[in-house]
Amino acid sequence: MILNDKQIKRLAEEQEMISPFVGESVSRGISHGLNSFGYDLRCGSEFKIFTNINGATADPKNFSEDNFITVKNEDSILIPPNSFALASSLEYFKMPRNVTGLVTAKSTYARCGLGVPPTVLEAGWEGVLVCEFSNHTSNSIRLYANAGAAQILFFQGDPPDVSYSDRKGKYQFQQGITLAKSK
Repeated sequence: MILNDKQIKRLAEEQEMISPFVGESVSRGISHGLNSFGYDLRCGSEFKIFTNINGATADPKNFSEDNFITVKNEDSILIPPNSFALASSLEYFKMPRNVTGLVTAKSTYARCGLGVPPTVLEAGWEGVLVCEFSNHTSNSIRLYANAGAAQILFFQGDPPDVSYSDRKGKYQFQQGITLAKSK
């Protein structure tokens, strides 16, 4: 079952599922906060922009900082054509054992050609979320810090036998921009 605004708000307030929690849609610039059936998260002001300037290979088993240029404390960045950037959310998430989140793009960015590949916030996972912002166009696209960046839809079901926290997932309690890991 998809969760509505009342259910998301209750979980945020009673179980600290989202912190800091913005209990309404704030429309200054690109909107963020609670929506009817989801939550628009914000990205922080640190970004890792993918580059092949050093000739590095993107290998998920051996992912390196050499694949990125890090930009900090800027109001926005430009994502080059056919490239992507990583950013962490301003919000910290504590997913209950019976709730999973699915991250998707905001329509404002999608209409400009910027996509957010689906990412799952698994039941029992806790940390800041790292999002990928993919530029599918032949033009640069501006991504703004501290503004709405992606939308999360929350789904509730029966608790699993083994949650993300039970299996000590590799991204549990992540802070900042965590690159791909291989166990």
